Amino acid sequence: MGKFHTRRTAAIALTAALMATGAAACSSDDKASDDKASEAKTAAARTADAAPAATTAAAPTATKAPEAFGATGYRGLTPGMAKDAALATGALEAAPVSLLEGCTDFAYKGGPAPDAARMAAEAATEATYKDLNAKADAAKQGSKPETLRPNASAKEAAEFAARQSTGADSAAANAKLMADASMARVELLTAREAKEKAFLAAGRVSFGAAGLRELVGPAGARTAEGVGAGSTVADLQKAYGAKGLELAKSGRYEVPVEGKQGWFYEFTVDGQQVNGIALVDHSTKCA
Repeated sequence: MGKFHTRRTAAIALTAALMATGAAACSSDDKASDDKASEAKTAAARTADAAPAATTAAAPTATKAPEAFGATGYRGLTPGMAKDAALATGALEAAPVSLLEGCTDFAYKGGPAPDAARMAAEAATEATYKDLNAKADAAKQGSKPETLRPNASAKEAAEFAARQSTGADSAAANAKLMADASMARVELLTAREAKEKAFLAAGRVSFGAAGLRELVGPAGARTAEGVGAGSTVADLQKAYGAKGLELAKSGRYEVPVEGKQGWFYEFTVDGQQVNGIALVDHSTKCA
């Protein structure tokens, strides 16, 4: 009985040990399986996260070519376009920035606001010029040279001398009037140049009686040949030398616009560098 009990106890202990060993092995195997599954999931997640980035990097980016400043116009504004139609495009500010010499100028959307002081000065300069020019023209019409007839009497000669004396005074007054009118013209041209300089970088659009007569491009505008602010005179010669490029009396370079009768490119230069471009119809009057 004692030996049997001892053997049975040993058997039970052995069985328990074997079961514990098996359980430990199973637990170790399960843990290994779980770890492998977790690693697989992590790798899959990394792959999924990387895939969109790789796809995005591989996809080509579409780049829109910049709009050319040329015969077809700029920003929806075309040569000869009526003022109301141009304003309806939304490309311009609603209030004009200059009314000098009968033209109505507008800034591009987001451009400089109207300068009330400059516009008032322009109006005053133009009014003075018109007044003096009208008086000078009238003086020219009324100025008729007079000569004494050959067999004039002493009385006629005396009267003639008196008129000449009065005429000399009048001639002096007229001469001063002519000089004042000429100076007013200089001041008007100075005001025009100041306006052009004020919008050289921002650009502007000018309308005359027959519609859009001048498009001044902002600093970033480029012709189809790539010429714009920052280009050199050598670039101008290379692009337009064979197309009739000339240095005008205004000091700007001009070349006819292909396909637009009467229209010209104007390139404002400072030394050997272009600092402004425009499309101009010289035949369209302001008013």
